[in-house]
Amino acid sequence: MNGKKLWAGAAVLAVAGVCVSSAVRDETLAPPPVADYGPVRLVAFDSCDNAVTELRRAMAPYVGPYGLASGRFMTMESSASDTSAGVAQKSVPDAMPATPPQPQQDHSTTNVHEQGVDEPDIVKTDGKRVFSIADGKLRVVDVASKTISGTVDLGERRATQLLVSGDRALVVTDNPVPITKPTRPGRPSFAPESGTELVLVDLRGLKEISSLKVDGSYLDARQIGGTARVVVRSQPRIPWVYPDETTNDAGSLRRNREILQNEPISSWLPRYELDERGAKSTGTLVDCANVSRPSAPSGTSMLTVLSFELSGQLGTGKPVSIVADGDTVYGTDRTLYVADDHRLLPELPGKPPVQRPATTAIHQFDISQAGPPKHVASGEVGGTLLNQYSLSEHEGVLRVATTTGNAGQCCWRVPPEIAPRDPQPSESFVTTLRRQGNALAKVGQVGGLGKGEKIYSVRFIGRTGYVVTFRQTDPLYTLDLSVPEQPRVTGELKITGFSAYLHPAGDGRLIGVGQEATDQGRTTGTQVSLFDVSNPAAPRRLAQHHLPNSASEAQVDPHAFLFWPQDGTLVVPVQNYRTNYEVSSLVLKVEGDQLRDAGKIVEPESQNYGAGQRRTIVIGDQLWSISMGGVQINARNGLAQQAWLPFTQ
Repeated sequence: MNGKKLWAGAAVLAVAGVCVSSAVRDETLAPPPVADYGPVRLVAFDSCDNAVTELRRAMAPYVGPYGLASGRFMTMESSASDTSAGVAQKSVPDAMPATPPQPQQDHSTTNVHEQGVDEPDIVKTDGKRVFSIADGKLRVVDVASKTISGTVDLGERRATQLLVSGDRALVVTDNPVPITKPTRPGRPSFAPESGTELVLVDLRGLKEISSLKVDGSYLDARQIGGTARVVVRSQPRIPWVYPDETTNDAGSLRRNREILQNEPISSWLPRYELDERGAKSTGTLVDCANVSRPSAPSGTSMLTVLSFELSGQLGTGKPVSIVADGDTVYGTDRTLYVADDHRLLPELPGKPPVQRPATTAIHQFDISQAGPPKHVASGEVGGTLLNQYSLSEHEGVLRVATTTGNAGQCCWRVPPEIAPRDPQPSESFVTTLRRQGNALAKVGQVGGLGKGEKIYSVRFIGRTGYVVTFRQTDPLYTLDLSVPEQPRVTGELKITGFSAYLHPAGDGRLIGVGQEATDQGRTTGTQVSLFDVSNPAAPRRLAQHHLPNSASEAQVDPHAFLFWPQDGTLVVPVQNYRTNYEVSSLVLKVEGDQLRDAGKIVEPESQNYGAGQRRTIVIGDQLWSISMGGVQINARNGLAQQAWLPFTQ
């Protein structure tokens, strides 16, 4: 599971749970909204009064003496294997669909899921300049002169990613530190707040243009042309009280229920602070009229999609919100999806622990027109996603790969007395959905993938799907998706280890990056594989490169992967556990049916713990490798070092 998903799950944990003794049980509470296992459907609030009434009612079952900030959780997907690395037709096709045509240019761009839909990352380039986010600074490197031409100091803000359009950059910064507010002297109460700040930067003048602070945690973003869509999740700001020496659990519970019933709608709606060249404004980010909800919301979080034209002013992002949670974002050039896999379920006061098959809710937004997105449909599938590559839209059909049940113990062992006991063994599915009215309705499904295992990577290419599952060995499944009503498995390849990221290489080839493993499932180091999938009924591995005692960031973040099809150059960063955790760039060449070791790139300062390249890009006949410490330039052929530009300013 990738770090973002782990973090997102922790955020839900912080707001959704409650643990209350039987002494303070209230049998009059209505059944919890999560008990509705039917399809997710859209319902609009008809007024702010209606909205606050519904939100109070939805949250009421989860209120305890500690507000919503404590409790135990159960889900049928909870297992030791969740900590392992992974990120992440009418007839059987005779060959793997060709790689989508790439524009002819002399430089690479960010490795993204969908052609034409850019994704935020720590490095960007337009071929003439390289833009990097490191140690709180945005640096601009001039390619022709091989010099750092400018720096924008972002101050104390923690910059994490950026998007670029022309001479504008949108920088994402976050502040995950919760805010503590006193409710009365000597009685602090935790308010589950965090903040996201978006900074619009002039790359020519090297200065900030404007910034927008919003309540909530940054989830992800997508960019089409000069339009960026940013997704944030926020939590209600409610001043809960806690038991102390003067108030027992029962008293605290009664007070928290009173607090909830008196909270205004503004406690749920995210706030903003806009700074445009020194002119500041604050307020509520979204109006009740722009908030919709599924038929059974929990009332504990809200998703907001912001839209920005990077060539203009930042503004407040034309927000559209839904009362829902989310942890995965996927987008095409016309549609944006936000998914929530409900991994963490709270106990209810006086009720036995809840255990139900995990499900994933999916919310669809139409972004085909200028202006704010339109929330058009929602749906639900069984199981949980791996990452955004578990989702793919093709010809109006959304394909979704999920795992249900308990995948057992994978890459490390858990004592049996604390191992999860789950009567349902794991199994993976690919489900097809199509929009019908305001619902994403199930069209077809194929299951039985990797029984007793979990998904480690997924790639959908045209009407073909590829799914890797793993526990001790790695089955690579090929799927025929040409008839959405009847998806089916067409082939399987079982090998040791697993691929955590799959990349199309054209001509019936597929590249996998992951870990080699023993027959017992113990991982042994970075593995790059070249597969022949031209015959979907009989996929086979053509070549393998194994680097023992190492791991690659590309396993969990595909942005770290580079493949330049013009000459077969393949680069991934690797961290070697036996050489002081040295991080270098492994360079391979895909030559016919072979993977040739072309060497490695090591920056001068990579002997420092954790230092080393994180991204490599192609510009002309050079490889530019960017780290937190600087930029190294090497010849693409032969890897001769040509320049080292340290980030000293």
